[in-house]
Amino acid sequence: MEKTKKFMLQESEIPKQWYNVMADMPTMPKPLLNPQTREALKPIEMEGLFAKELVKQEFSAEKWIDIPEQVRELYKMYRPTPLVRAYALEKALDTPAKIFYKNESVSPVGSHKLNTALAQAYYNSKQGITRLTTETGAGQWGSAMSIACNYFGLELDVFMVKQSYEQKPYRKFVIGSYGGKVHASPSSLTNYGRKVLQEDPGNRGSLGMAISEAVEMAVTKENTRYTLGSVLNHVLLHQTIIGLEAEKQMEMAGEFPDKVIACFGGGSNFSGISFPFLRHQLEGNKKVTLIAAEPSACPKLTKGKLEYDFGDTAGMTPLIPMYTLGHDFQPEQIHAAGLRYHGGGQIVSQLKSDGFIESCAIEQAETFRAGLLFAKTEGIIPAPESTHAIAATIREALKAREAGKSEVLLFNLSGHGMLDMASYEEYI
Repeated sequence: MEKTKKFMLQESEIPKQWYNVMADMPTMPKPLLNPQTREALKPIEMEGLFAKELVKQEFSAEKWIDIPEQVRELYKMYRPTPLVRAYALEKALDTPAKIFYKNESVSPVGSHKLNTALAQAYYNSKQGITRLTTETGAGQWGSAMSIACNYFGLELDVFMVKQSYEQKPYRKFVIGSYGGKVHASPSSLTNYGRKVLQEDPGNRGSLGMAISEAVEMAVTKENTRYTLGSVLNHVLLHQTIIGLEAEKQMEMAGEFPDKVIACFGGGSNFSGISFPFLRHQLEGNKKVTLIAAEPSACPKLTKGKLEYDFGDTAGMTPLIPMYTLGHDFQPEQIHAAGLRYHGGGQIVSQLKSDGFIESCAIEQAETFRAGLLFAKTEGIIPAPESTHAIAATIREALKAREAGKSEVLLFNLSGHGMLDMASYEEYI
């Protein structure tokens, strides 16, 4: 008789609070800087760009922050998400390692992004904001923000990296179906977009450029704010619901992970699954290895420099102390568009600097091989972004086989790839 494969929680067990790792960090990150004065950014200086409650969370060092009941009720559409023991993948790899994955692909938009989109839309709506702007790489974040805005009666403009806009047409249809307006970036809607197109009419865009356009529109339109799907502290905070659920589910399985693995673009899904487990190490109870899997085309944690840099290409955002490849870096047009961001974020970068996080850079061909093996064994076609986590997990499982060591590996399946089949077709 096969052992239990899937570990499920009840709706009543959805966490009631998010975990803020800032409360436990041994070294506090350097502050964000005002881009004009180059002095430490004050909370009030961010309120023209973000909802006040989100700014409060951005600067908070409070360990536990309550999840609003209205947000928690919406979480019940798809949460708790399953934790799954990947027996078939283990067998295919002939590894003594135990492999678990948290399946965030079951959300309505097919990825983890809805965890923070619902929270951000809620706080903006509560403040009386009527319009939001944002960027999106592969389209998962734009889709999540669109449905979240629909629930709270907000208008939304999404600047989608032009390469993905053309390469992944069904993503823009999903955004439109939920009510969002999607624009290929660089666009002619903003001063910055027009400037880029004038200098380079064939520019394929980048996340940094899309952020610049979204920020410009947010600060120039009335009663409008900007939302971000990764990098910033309040975004990572909301995503910790992933790891908090996984904690309870690993207990049900009678295990605690030796290694927690996730793909890494700006840090949202990586932080979401890993920070609650890191908490045990920071509190002095258990040891855990955290591995961020990056694309070789954009390896900011693996090969970047730890320094102050802008979060966008135009230099409109606060300066962030982070591992960066440079805000004007334009990576190769890989299929994992959600990982094509130049920087690593304030919290993750400090933890990497302090030795709490490891990173690896993986070539695109290896990630697609891993994705297809996962599809054949576990039955889920993963998003190109998520294949990086799978590839890193396979590496660790094979190391365990060589060492004859039974390790417990946990990775985050951040999204499915059913709208990314053109990329699989090209690889095959």
